[in-house]
Amino acid sequence: MDMQQPLIQIEGLTKVFYTDEIETHALSGIHLEIKKGEYVAMSGPSGCGKSTLLSIVGLLDTPSGGSYMLNGHAVENLNFAQRSRIRNQEIGFIFQSFNLIGDLTVYENVELPLTYRSGMAVAERKRRVQESLERVSMAHRMRHYPSQLSGGQQQRVAVARALAGSPSILLADEPTGNLDSRNGEAVMELLHNLHSEGATICMVTHDPRFAKEAERQVHLFDGKVVAEGDPLEHVLEAR
Repeated sequence: MDMQQPLIQIEGLTKVFYTDEIETHALSGIHLEIKKGEYVAMSGPSGCGKSTLLSIVGLLDTPSGGSYMLNGHAVENLNFAQRSRIRNQEIGFIFQSFNLIGDLTVYENVELPLTYRSGMAVAERKRRVQESLERVSMAHRMRHYPSQLSGGQQQRVAVARALAGSPSILLADEPTGNLDSRNGEAVMELLHNLHSEGATICMVTHDPRFAKEAERQVHLFDGKVVAEGDPLEHVLEAR
């Protein structure tokens, strides 16, 4: 891929929700570029649209208007099946609530998204799962179940699951939200190490300490990107 071409390029993106004849403009004219290898943090007050934007970037939702290019391909108008296929191949998710399946082992949780990849041999799946668990220091727990792990360990497994598919970008939605400070810092250190190895990361966080660990901060307010810089300063300016 051309290093000058953004991995993600969003222009004029809007999202409108309709409920009981009321229009809610969650996103209004978003412009955003993320280059390969960047570590971007999206922050802003509750209800500013950051999780909605992350859902659209992750192809979990569709915009009401605007354009979205992922790896040079327009993806804003894809149907459900097309979005699912690209999501499985290009995007790794790390959720606040871990989203592990309780009756599957650690190994099976990490392997599951790979089983939807047509043509991937069992040996290749095994290699990817093993390597991903080793990268997050959880290979020794691969036969355990989520209920047998701490919150921090569960989030590490969730990171391994995201890594196993070799995605173009990792999307992390409040990855430390359900963790105590020690485990939260450990997960942030893991993301930092992954970025230093070349991973592209886009993270939503409400914690300014963690936002500052990214190399670039994007601040949202009332569904708009207001600036990049100190979050408090720009929220006050927006008002």
